[in-house]
Amino acid sequence: MTLTKLLKFTKKRVFGLDVIRAIAILLVLCSHSTLLIAPNSSSSIVFAIKFFGTIGVDVFFVLSGFLIGAIILKQIELEQTTFKNIFHFWVRRWFRTLPNYYLILIINIGLVYFLFKSTNINFLNYFLFLQNFKTAQPDFFTESWSLSIEEFAYVFMPALLLLFVVLKRKITAKLFLQLSLVCILIITLNRIYFDLNLSETTAEWSASLRKVVIFRLDSIYYGFIAAYIFKYMPSNWEKYRYMSAFAGGLLFLLMHFYIFYTGIKPNIEYTFFNVFYLPLLSLSILLLFPVLYQIKINGFLNTIITKISLWSYSLYLVNYSIVLLTMQYFIKIDDLSLITNVFCLLVFWIISFILAFLLYIFYEIPFTKLRDSKFIRKRFE
Repeated sequence: MTLTKLLKFTKKRVFGLDVIRAIAILLVLCSHSTLLIAPNSSSSIVFAIKFFGTIGVDVFFVLSGFLIGAIILKQIELEQTTFKNIFHFWVRRWFRTLPNYYLILIINIGLVYFLFKSTNINFLNYFLFLQNFKTAQPDFFTESWSLSIEEFAYVFMPALLLLFVVLKRKITAKLFLQLSLVCILIITLNRIYFDLNLSETTAEWSASLRKVVIFRLDSIYYGFIAAYIFKYMPSNWEKYRYMSAFAGGLLFLLMHFYIFYTGIKPNIEYTFFNVFYLPLLSLSILLLFPVLYQIKINGFLNTIITKISLWSYSLYLVNYSIVLLTMQYFIKIDDLSLITNVFCLLVFWIISFILAFLLYIFYEIPFTKLRDSKFIRKRFE
């Protein structure tokens, strides 16, 4: 069975995963909404809502790792681990992710030149996903940081598997799990090293650590571990799903209760956020998966959630740099009344969803379908 046929066979949507994806993008949108409704607020409620964005992106990371990990494991099971097989996997991923990314990148470059006339940003880094590889990325197309992490995660692990092929080692699911765990350990040690060598120039947690590739690849690999458990330990996945959800929910609530009750922030309590928060967040999300995976909802709400899930990638790309920042450029949010701010917020959501729908229907779908074109199939079958 080729990778194309395999993916067609497993194409049926899992509603529980749509729920997870919809939750993730809505958390991101809520976070960005604070920049319109309460841009200068220092209240704990606004801070909590802003934090939704952090949580939402990590939900995306774990979910993406879970889905892609399952595909890689299936390829291993079918012994499709040659360079040709892996390259086919990469091509399919690139047809899914790169067209949208490059289109929005080019639009952002156009907006920068149109609105600000000039810039000293190295755009080539963005085309190569190097804008945040080991340092904070420039204040341009800022939401692209998470896409760099995902791209490197999906290139690095299959490349490791190819290395073992070259070394004449048999590629097994157990090896995949071991490599995932080793990568998580290495990235964790890297964050500890960052924390121990913290200086005033690297003190900005979100830009200098949370959004940097070499510190965040493990977020994807937690999803790989979930995929392994789902595929090779299905009885435990099913049997302990409620216990797992309880543990994940409790960890999530206790961790955030500690943050908001004590009032600690990343620029105050460095070690907690640098070393512990991000892996614990990934783990708490991961533990919720067995229950969320089985969610069933019928009727209109089912349709709405599925649509939001389908549009989520396009929504993520257009809502901030294309819609929100453009609105902020032409509208002085600080000078508006609360009612006008609420109106601007409504406009932000409506335009974001309309653009995401158009991008998904007329651009994302056609490019995604090219993965199964005769031209591509002939080269990998």
